[in-house]
Amino acid sequence: MGLVEGGSLLLLLFIAMPLKYFFGMPEVVSVVGALHGGLFTVYVLMIVYATFAVRWPFRFTVGALAVAFIPFGNFILDKRLENWKQLKAA
Repeated sequence: MGLVEGGSLLLLLFIAMPLKYFFGMPEVVSVVGALHGGLFTVYVLMIVYATFAVRWPFRFTVGALAVAFIPFGNFILDKRLENWKQLKAA
């Protein structure tokens, strides 16, 4: 879910916003912004689920919430979680 939400943020910042400000198409931001908002809400719910059901460490919860506001942040977090999973399995 983090990758989908992160992708929607990139779409909003690098496609929809330039279309609004450089090409006078504000409706694109309305649509993509609403989509991103819905995905962000689902992302936060998934973080809450992971925190309690999977017993994520608190630092993962804080980190997952923080990277949602940073472009490409969710992609970096995903890679770190994969590495953590591999270390934990070993």
